[in-house]
Amino acid sequence: MKLTALLSVTMTLFLAGCATKALPPVQIKPPTHTIDYQKEVKPLLDKRCTICHSCYNSPCQLKMDSFEGIDRGASKQAVYNSSRLTSMDPSRLFTDAQSTEEWRKKSFFSVTESTVNNGFNDSLMIQLLSHKMKNPKSSGEYSPETDDLTCSENRSEVAGYLKKHPNRGMPYGFPPLKQEEFEIIAGWLVQGAKGPNPEQQAELITPKAPDAVAIEKWENFFNQDDPKHVMTARYLYEHLFLAHLNFGTRTNEYYEMVRSRTGPGQPLELIPTVRPYDDPGVARVYYRFRKIYSTIVVKTHMVFSLDDAQLLRFEELFIKPEWLQPPHLMSYDQKMSANPFVVFEQIPAQSRYQFLLDNSLYSIKTFIQGPVCKGQIALNVINDHFWVMFMDPEHDLSVQYPGFLRVNSDRLRMPIEQGSSQQIMSTLTDEYRKEAVEYYRARQDYYSSHNYSGLGYDSIWKGNSGADAPVLTVYRHFDSASVHKGLLGNMPKTIWVIDYPLLERIYYSLVAGFDVYGTAGHLLALRIYMDALRVEGESSFLDFLPPEKRRETMQSWNIGSDLERINYYPSVLPAQITYTTAEPKREFMEYLVKQHLLPATRIGFDSVNYRPTAVGYPPVPKKYSTSDDYLRTLGNYIQPGTPFFTLINGHNANLAYFRIRLKNGKDLAGSIVINRWHDNVAYILGEDERLDPTKDSVDIIPGLIGSYPNYFIDVREDDLPDFFDLLASFDPKNSQDMARFAKYAINRADDRLWETYDWFQKRFYADEPEEGGLFDLNRYYFKAQ
Repeated sequence: MKLTALLSVTMTLFLAGCATKALPPVQIKPPTHTIDYQKEVKPLLDKRCTICHSCYNSPCQLKMDSFEGIDRGASKQAVYNSSRLTSMDPSRLFTDAQSTEEWRKKSFFSVTESTVNNGFNDSLMIQLLSHKMKNPKSSGEYSPETDDLTCSENRSEVAGYLKKHPNRGMPYGFPPLKQEEFEIIAGWLVQGAKGPNPEQQAELITPKAPDAVAIEKWENFFNQDDPKHVMTARYLYEHLFLAHLNFGTRTNEYYEMVRSRTGPGQPLELIPTVRPYDDPGVARVYYRFRKIYSTIVVKTHMVFSLDDAQLLRFEELFIKPEWLQPPHLMSYDQKMSANPFVVFEQIPAQSRYQFLLDNSLYSIKTFIQGPVCKGQIALNVINDHFWVMFMDPEHDLSVQYPGFLRVNSDRLRMPIEQGSSQQIMSTLTDEYRKEAVEYYRARQDYYSSHNYSGLGYDSIWKGNSGADAPVLTVYRHFDSASVHKGLLGNMPKTIWVIDYPLLERIYYSLVAGFDVYGTAGHLLALRIYMDALRVEGESSFLDFLPPEKRRETMQSWNIGSDLERINYYPSVLPAQITYTTAEPKREFMEYLVKQHLLPATRIGFDSVNYRPTAVGYPPVPKKYSTSDDYLRTLGNYIQPGTPFFTLINGHNANLAYFRIRLKNGKDLAGSIVINRWHDNVAYILGEDERLDPTKDSVDIIPGLIGSYPNYFIDVREDDLPDFFDLLASFDPKNSQDMARFAKYAINRADDRLWETYDWFQKRFYADEPEEGGLFDLNRYYFKAQ
């Protein structure tokens, strides 16, 4: 025998001897009836499993928001990988494979199959659930998105994993299932882990009658043959492909818009491209609607209504106006299709921009909550709290003089034209950022030449109807983010003003052109490019302030960073507005809110958190007359400098939900949002070094915001004096204080965790019947105690 063969055999025998012995099968209590997946199993999985296993960040890619996801199983490949050198084959459920066999060819393995029967089961799922039932106490630290989960694909690997981590059964780092819950899932597994029956499946995938009527109408609109309708449909699809669409029918069901090889009335044949503007590979594209029957999770739930009013609006914006050029079809060339200013140049910029403004909350949500915004590296390009406004179309020079966009079309190119496989070395040339900076300088000069007297309040879009969102608040919750209509919180450090070219580039760079399966170079190029876009948005706001304040203010937003390095280019615009205070930023916003914004939008300052200049925290009320009284009091006790704030002020506790159980039965629910001060956000690495805890702030928001709660707090009205006293004198080194704290703050290992979570989830659905979805507990506070 050759030496290499001998070594190979020896190594194989050695590894076989070292392999961990598989766990024995689990004996299952025989179910008394045939367990119905749709009625009994799915509701249980949703509230105990889907809350961590949904979307791209599902541990081991195990998506449990539908039977198809459970049946597909798990994978050892991680979707989010910031060190990937080659792009990854996409693995989108319902898109990149259509059967269990196809997923097995893509290296997904079953978590429900068992090698034994007759009352026993040894599936991966039952092994992990059963282990937790026998070892219920969670201890140590848990971070399912970053922990080494192994993603065991066989029983031997599961045994080895649990031997190494005996406290990591499922649910991961949380209390175990109740016995009756475990028996339902175990019984379902031992009965073969079957999905919905044919009648249930047909109901899941078939639109209800009112939606079917609407779908026929909308598919007719999107699939007409004339170039004007074809290019309109293409533009709208590229902006709606992530949307959860409803038709204003009150069926409470949602749909996605997809490209198909087949037209209306025929079986849908999906065109599974990575990006919405990729070459479809067919001569004729049809736009179709596919029902979403996976469980709705709030982190991906971006609602867009296609009702009758929307159809009339699309006709008004896109079909009735005369276009800049005779309507004509455009190719799907890789580089050209990645530049919307070229592909859609023929459509009036006024129409495109007004569409985005009509749907400003949705437009910003797509990049704040979309696939790009997962994790610290993706989000450390923005500050923790800022407000967003928009340039009015009548004053947006790119809209009024669209030739400006044509002249600068090369400068408006984005890194996405390189596709998904850009290498890190190629980003070092900084080509696209340089082009973005050149455009930004040209824009600044163009506005200076056309606005001799400067910019006034009328240059800010005030909204056209009460449904509009002319001002938005963005919160970064360290490794996730959320966006909200109106002005939440106190005065933020930074404010953006976004015009059409900036909004379109943000969308195409971070949404339409972003590939979650792309290389590290692809991710890095977009992060670098976004730096330039952020500076442009901030500069646009500063152009409204006195010239002598602009550089000073920008420097205060970028402490420790050279303004030349970030390519800040202040315009020479004079200030049209006459300022009378030493705080022009605050003066601008207060006038805008009180005198300029359309009253019907009902946008005003935050009644709980906003404080005019020189006004400190309000005194604690002697009695609570309104819900705001409770919220302000809570805010007073957890302001920066207080002992409790010092405890929670870290990246692992940026968002907490609280419940105050009032004696009248009308419980209050709200969010504690920690805003961490960054001296600057100009660098990818070293974020901790640029934090200044002395300037951090906290906002107390009525209602539940965000997707990833880090902590739950539950207080009874009678206990408020004790709770507030604890906050005022809290000492984390004092064991008695920690015990008092544990009475109100629900640790991940607390037996009350599931009951508490269920209440918050139910309350969220009640408060937000359309926008509501399942919260995600992947980022719940990591220490189990």
